[in-house]
Amino acid sequence: MTLRLSDFDFDLPPELVARHPASPRDSARLLRVSAAGLEDRHVRDLPTLLRPGDLMVFNDTKVIPAQLAGLRPPGGGRGEVAVEVTLLRKTGAGHWQALAKPGRRLRPGNRIEFAPGFSATVRLKAEGGEIALGFSLAGPALAEAIHRHGVMPLPPYIRKLRPVESRDAADYQTVYARHEGAVAAPTAGLHFTPELLSALDARGIERAHLTLHVGAGTFLPVKSERIAEHRMHGEWGEIGEAAAATINRAKAEGRRLIAVGTTSLRLLETVAGEDGRMRPFKGETDIFIAPGYGFRTADLLMTNFHLPKSTLFMLVAAFAGLERMKAAYAHAIHQRYRFFSYGDACLLERAS
Repeated sequence: MTLRLSDFDFDLPPELVARHPASPRDSARLLRVSAAGLEDRHVRDLPTLLRPGDLMVFNDTKVIPAQLAGLRPPGGGRGEVAVEVTLLRKTGAGHWQALAKPGRRLRPGNRIEFAPGFSATVRLKAEGGEIALGFSLAGPALAEAIHRHGVMPLPPYIRKLRPVESRDAADYQTVYARHEGAVAAPTAGLHFTPELLSALDARGIERAHLTLHVGAGTFLPVKSERIAEHRMHGEWGEIGEAAAATINRAKAEGRRLIAVGTTSLRLLETVAGEDGRMRPFKGETDIFIAPGYGFRTADLLMTNFHLPKSTLFMLVAAFAGLERMKAAYAHAIHQRYRFFSYGDACLLERAS
């Protein structure tokens, strides 16, 4: 059966798109989806929904304030242009791939000024709209300038509803974030609080961490009706020796593996061998998971509710079954769950 983009479409009332996260974070609703059916719970119930000995795998990437507002100075008979830059990934000392709006007004050699002493020059412009930037600063000085002048890169569908607010600096970051480099949050992790993590520890639920620097490509629409033709953007990830050993030990002992977020699951599936065993890994992944994919790692997946026709909805349909997920999303819409990055969550049992 050839899967088409329309297979992953559904009607979502716009008022269900969450503008802010639940407070406290673990008060968000949680839809449990299993072969036994659907169960309405809350994220704070996780310790009772999981078993002692379960291993949860978290993505500890840290979001940088990757959106910068700048000006292209006048020159060559052209006037000054306001430019919004979204950093995508670091390519070298002082060099980043980025998206810019309005990209059509930029040419290689153009300079974008963000603040006195802080600028970038357009080095290359790709057909897909990406640009390569060379900054006037590098190393810690560049990192400090980005933190001073940048804002959190909220998803486009939230920014259409409201501007970035000061509270987003904390709201759009997990409490266990450690390694800077993401330009989008691993949103399933936004639901965890120190109190919930302590309760999971007390229940005997183990934790492991990996790092996947989530890119803005996670929000790019699928343009091909035949989903097999879609190509994912690459993202940098790492699984250390300790995490790989912890995961392998849990699998060998028959304990369940719970991926917290699609980003964690994508990196686990990238690294796992045919037998599901992990090895230390450092590099890029562009894995695209859709129905028909054979999973080797996680038994459960905790994730948010995703956009219609998105690669993320395709992934959860692959994990738990397309028809089951269509029914779960219909239930969530009827019960007024909150959707997308700041919305509620679901806990999915693997279909096979």
